[in-house]
Amino acid sequence: MYRVRSDLAVVNTVDFFPPLVDDPYEFGQIAASNSMSDVFAMGGRPVTVLNILAYPADDLDADAVAEILAGGAERAAAAGAVVVGGHTVSDTELKYGMAVTGVVHPERFVRNGGARRGDLLVLTKALGTGIVASGIKKRAAEAAEERAAVASMVALNDVAGSLLHRHRARACTDVTGYGLVGHAAEMASASTGVRLEFDAEALALLPGTAHLAEAGHVTGGSRRTRAWLGRRLSIGPDVTASVTEAVLDPQTSGGLLVSLPSAEAATYVAALHDRGLRPAVVGRVVAKPARSPVLVAVS
Repeated sequence: MYRVRSDLAVVNTVDFFPPLVDDPYEFGQIAASNSMSDVFAMGGRPVTVLNILAYPADDLDADAVAEILAGGAERAAAAGAVVVGGHTVSDTELKYGMAVTGVVHPERFVRNGGARRGDLLVLTKALGTGIVASGIKKRAAEAAEERAAVASMVALNDVAGSLLHRHRARACTDVTGYGLVGHAAEMASASTGVRLEFDAEALALLPGTAHLAEAGHVTGGSRRTRAWLGRRLSIGPDVTASVTEAVLDPQTSGGLLVSLPSAEAATYVAALHDRGLRPAVVGRVVAKPARSPVLVAVS
């Protein structure tokens, strides 16, 4: 984030990745929504985007490329941003995303640290995009499960982000490649003397996540996140294997994890419900015992 003047700061972010779905238009939408999410997580709004596209020119027809870019442009327009250009390169593997420029008031932005003891934790989307995407690639996911995951990934975090300041959010992060518990650990580490505790039964999973996880359709990213967290993560003995995989699952265009004062959490959730979203209070912020290495607990 770069402060331009007393009432204006610029937010810059970039993301791109290979396809998670077969439909090129949907892939473009998902990649664009994911790329803009960091801006929303800070309480900002994207204003301009640059396309980033790598593709095998000899193996991918021009119509598919056009559909990818059209999907990205649709999501940018839905967010109120303008596509102002981009860059393409020839590559053996298709990849697409965006470099995004957003704006936010310097006194109203939200960091990923600052959670305080007594806060409640709100998650604005269900978990499981990585697991379902793995199932899609293996032809193990049902059509309805794929549609639900795609709809979740296409959905913008714009509304959830726009209400952060109004409801006095103390900290916020979008949940992406490190999974819920990985990003939660970053939030706890960036705050002072706190641990984030999640209620396993309050966590919503996308349709198909549980049975696909139980069938082994998980990603290497979840294993790497668990190894990276080590003793900083505590999973209770009663937490099911599918929920354990879901909290570790790398998300694409996942929801926002928000730490708010307890008095604001219910009104924030209600405001999002009124706008057609399905967030939930999923945990709390507690004091971290001095000698405990645990930053995130799920029970």
